[in-house]
Amino acid sequence: MHTFMGLDKKPYNKTIAVIKLEFMNAAMDDIPELIKAYESDTRSGVINICKQYISKLEAYQNEIDRTEQMKHYERMYKDYTYICGIDEVGRGPLAGPVVASAVILPKDCDILYINDSKKLSEKKREELYDKILKNAISYGVGSAHAGRIDEINILQATFEAMRQAVNKLEYKPDILLNDAVTIPDLTIHQVPIVKGDSKSISIAAASILAKVTRDRLMVAYDKVFPGYGFADNKGYGSAEHIEALKRLGPCPIHRKSFIKNLI
Repeated sequence: MHTFMGLDKKPYNKTIAVIKLEFMNAAMDDIPELIKAYESDTRSGVINICKQYISKLEAYQNEIDRTEQMKHYERMYKDYTYICGIDEVGRGPLAGPVVASAVILPKDCDILYINDSKKLSEKKREELYDKILKNAISYGVGSAHAGRIDEINILQATFEAMRQAVNKLEYKPDILLNDAVTIPDLTIHQVPIVKGDSKSISIAAASILAKVTRDRLMVAYDKVFPGYGFADNKGYGSAEHIEALKRLGPCPIHRKSFIKNLI
């Protein structure tokens, strides 16, 4: 544990503002020591600070426990050297590509808050995106554009994007943990997991990389093809998007096979 400023002094010698600053600047692992130091302080402001950080500590521990549960499949297949999670995003939109990601995390990965990308805020996804890229042993991203989706259908285009993602990995994985699908034309051992992005930390990490990558693409497309609201709807069929589609007609990134009944 760290030695905090002034803990050798009686708590009453400090203002509540100073105590609050100590808590704010402390690492989460050091919070229990601070709580113990100030638990006998009867000032309501200090009592409230301790209560607040007791709650934060409980939430932090719950997140550690949840993250450990997300490693269930990774522990199950721990004898494999490179365990790769795969997921995609963008099967349902009217416009834009389908994007897939493959991620090999270190076996001692301790990044908290990794989860199904749909359950995370945009801000949290962006934060985790950077952490995943920094910590991953290897990652790859693949995509299939709207024309390809129209040509071979969305499912086959998704598989194609997934194979691309796997082939871009620096290290060949020994096993693939997939979100509910088995990818054709790959010789690597595959484990399809229903709702895998909520059950496997590797698949969840892949879902975050795919989601952030695709969202950034759609924001860029919004500048190239204004009027459809791509920056906000990301190509999905919102009421505003459908209205713009009927008013402006399709643009080059619209999936003709998806919009034929709308225009």
